[in-house]
Amino acid sequence: MSRRAAGLQIPVGRIHQMPHKRSYVERVGAVAPIYLAAVMEYLAAEVLELASNAARVNKKTRIIPRHSPLPIRNDEELNKLLSGVTIAQGGFLFCPTSRPFSCPRRPKSPPKLLPSSGPPIYF
Repeated sequence: MSRRAAGLQIPVGRIHQMPHKRSYVERVGAVAPIYLAAVMEYLAAEVLELASNAARVNKKTRIIPRHSPLPIRNDEELNKLLSGVTIAQGGFLFCPTSRPFSCPRRPKSPPKLLPSSGPPIYF
């Protein structure tokens, strides 16, 4: 089955060659590259849709790399899937646990006293 028959944009034949070229497996089923191409196309469409929404919120007409990590980190499933991925030129995202106002403050410990014979000295 070709990509035209499957209704895909990603080339199925090229995906079928990849496991052979990299010596991952000796044999690949006929449906496996079609399925893999469909999954890759779905993920690309999902990320592009979220990035376009982020660009629209920022009143931009073009999607730049900065628009990709913001919605990916806010989406629970994509964040889990792409947790170890670094997007080039994506910028830095503050982790909710790294913000000082979102974490409860620890109670202050009492001042430490130095052992001495005179009055207490506080540090």
